[in-house]
Amino acid sequence: MKIYKNDEVVVIAGKDKGKRGVVRIAMPDKDKVVVEGVNVAKKHQRPRQGVRQAGIIDQENPIHVSNVQLQCPRCNLPTRVAQRRTENGSKQRCCRHCNETVDRR
Repeated sequence: MKIYKNDEVVVIAGKDKGKRGVVRIAMPDKDKVVVEGVNVAKKHQRPRQGVRQAGIIDQENPIHVSNVQLQCPRCNLPTRVAQRRTENGSKQRCCRHCNETVDRR
């Protein structure tokens, strides 16, 4: 999976198509991500011992990683991610539009 926590992504499919947000949780074993403000559902919460407030709360649910694309900070476009090797042998993520490296935050 080429999308990590704190990456800014754009949703390209589903009911929230076109929305932008930051990845809060990345689940590489399930190929899913939780994006801030995307795929929000209502949940009925029971009262607990001082942990949460009871009632109807908004909860962000995970979406499949194939439904999001990384937003390049340089050219500000949603892009597929290329992985290129550097001189010392490590991998870097690159934008396919402007060929700039995409740094982790």
